[in-house]
Amino acid sequence: MVIAGQFPHLTFAFGLMGNIVSFMVFVSPLPTFYKIYKKKSTEGFQSIPYVVGLFSAMLWIYYALLKGNAMLLITINSVGIVVQTFYLAVYVFYAPKKAKMESLKLIILFIVIGFGLIVLLTQLLTKGAQRGVIVGWVCLVFALCVFVAPLGVLRQVIKTKSVEYMPILLSLALTLSAVMWFFYGLFLGDLNIAIPNTLGFTFGIIQIILYFVYKNKKPVIDDKVIDFKEKVSEMDEASVPEVKDQHIVDMVKLNALIRSENVPNPHGVAVVRTPIVANNTPEVPA
Repeated sequence: MVIAGQFPHLTFAFGLMGNIVSFMVFVSPLPTFYKIYKKKSTEGFQSIPYVVGLFSAMLWIYYALLKGNAMLLITINSVGIVVQTFYLAVYVFYAPKKAKMESLKLIILFIVIGFGLIVLLTQLLTKGAQRGVIVGWVCLVFALCVFVAPLGVLRQVIKTKSVEYMPILLSLALTLSAVMWFFYGLFLGDLNIAIPNTLGFTFGIIQIILYFVYKNKKPVIDDKVIDFKEKVSEMDEASVPEVKDQHIVDMVKLNALIRSENVPNPHGVAVVRTPIVANNTPEVPA
């Protein structure tokens, strides 16, 4: 690239700002894990985002070491490895047995097998600059897949007209991070860094636009939820006659009890009556 290496100060500035914003993104799940720690339960949270985050950080460090002259890429991803490892350790410690086993399987699949094979094959089958090019393409493709992942959230927002599951602060941070790393890659002359972040910036802008479009909209309730509420309403209506019938029976019993008080007791036998109480539990007076 013609622009590569011509603006070292801008390269450093965007790389430094990228480190700062990315660090904020890395620590954003801390409230979630504090909640997990307090409740001693993962409460249905998934571990895959943190496994993918750990795999991505390891992959970018490997690429930066092969490429050289990318210290700012190494610093932030080193922090990423520490933070994501901490998240996974807490998750696995408090997760139920099934979720714990699934998390361990993901760690083995991504970290041990996936990353291990990438390092092993590139070290054995490639040499010199070719090794960095291949790992760079792997990083590029994986980064594109990560940036495409929020499409499911965008679809959900449009379908439900609700931004409940798309926090605006995280969307802003991710968009700003993509901008910083795009310009860092551009001034560094590294398309493997710049290209994926153009997609990240684009999706980030779309998320922000959707947030402001739908933030005051009335959410659309799913048809299944409506059907469920209608069935519950029908069941409640069906139970009303039964309640009325029970009230009639109670009134008949009460009337019979009152009449029994006026019946003479020729034999002088003591009668023990069961008082009517709120919870329908018989009480025998001492």
